[in-house]
Amino acid sequence: MRSIALAVTFAVAAVAATNSTSVTFNKEVLPIVQKRCQDCHRPGEAAPMSLLTYQDARPWAKSIRQAVLTRKMPPWFADPHYGKFSNDRSLSQAEIDTIVAWVDGGAKEGDPKDAPAPRTFVEGWNIGTPDLVLEMPNAFNVPAAGQVDYMYVVLPTNLKEDRWVLASEVRPGNRAVMHHVIASIREPGSTWMSDAKPGVVFLPPRANRGGELTAGIGSYVPGQVVLPAHDGPRRATLLKAGSDIVFQLHYTPNGTATTDQTKIGIIFAKNPPEKRLIGGNSAAFRFAIPPGDPNYQIEASSVLQYDCDLVSMMPHAHLRGKSFEYRIVHPDGASETVLSVPKYDFNWQLTYFLANPIHLTKGTRIEVIAHYDNSPNNPYNPDPGKEVHWGEQTWQEMMMGYFSVAVDGSVQIPDDRRRPASTTASLSAAGH
Repeated sequence: MRSIALAVTFAVAAVAATNSTSVTFNKEVLPIVQKRCQDCHRPGEAAPMSLLTYQDARPWAKSIRQAVLTRKMPPWFADPHYGKFSNDRSLSQAEIDTIVAWVDGGAKEGDPKDAPAPRTFVEGWNIGTPDLVLEMPNAFNVPAAGQVDYMYVVLPTNLKEDRWVLASEVRPGNRAVMHHVIASIREPGSTWMSDAKPGVVFLPPRANRGGELTAGIGSYVPGQVVLPAHDGPRRATLLKAGSDIVFQLHYTPNGTATTDQTKIGIIFAKNPPEKRLIGGNSAAFRFAIPPGDPNYQIEASSVLQYDCDLVSMMPHAHLRGKSFEYRIVHPDGASETVLSVPKYDFNWQLTYFLANPIHLTKGTRIEVIAHYDNSPNNPYNPDPGKEVHWGEQTWQEMMMGYFSVAVDGSVQIPDDRRRPASTTASLSAAGH
């Protein structure tokens, strides 16, 4: 029996080796690259090389082979045992085998007639052509070195009527020095940063910086992929007439003095949505990660104030972040894990969109459990000899369990309408 099994194995390997020579870029590989890679790998986007054509891809063939075999690319960190996600970019085994066979077979181009039609993109935008673009009117001067505190700028929308935001995209003017941008809505009558001059980048007093950052309308973070806007399912974010957009800007000097003018593009829904999108956050702000601890645990939770559908989750930590887990604890005590990120990567801060939103009732608790590696074994650790606390800079730490929910239009939103969960999170921290 063993000899028969070996014979079958060798026969399959021989067939695979033969077939690998027939795999071409145009026929078999380009459809995969279009679906999985070109959102980032095209001119003007985050990836370092374009993969739009055979001429683009051919010089990188061996690197592509290695990246897909190790599953380094496309970046995706969710444990497949928990949850199904609509934006899952991970390659199937069949797709990996096809790319490897193409490279091993000589990375042939193939017949141009076999190639699918090129994807069409709106230059400068991933969401499509925006209905409204707001850009910093004045460039911010980023120094060559040193620490730059989080800066802010207020951009009036000048909207005369309420609108529903279907999609948004934040685009830094200079990605080389931009760590992240958070775009928030400041509604009419808000006193948050009321002394700010529109369009002028400024540093507010520390006590006023948090404000209404939960009223998010968009963001830019390392490794983020922005998908094209579409009309379904019918969920959108309310942007009231007379609202402003506030950018929180985190610059990281890279040795060369330069400038930045960040902008946001917005696409409005053509009709009122069935459900309203609202952001939440199970976060911890007080912790002390001991020096050298390889697996320090921080927990945070928040309780939902009304019935809603869980739509997406985005874990956030800095250089010592190691893993994240989101759990849903229902009012009856039943618990389930809805997202597990066993190997969190600071360079790829992804949002995970559920393929099927989960309906949650009032009183449900969203628990987030994170682990941190403050040991010398963490190659990204700025200093394993220091105790680490919450802070804005990357050598400090954060524990943010962002999530978004969709609320039915008939639900009466509480006065603190931007927070679907109780404002005081239940926190605990313990080293393990």
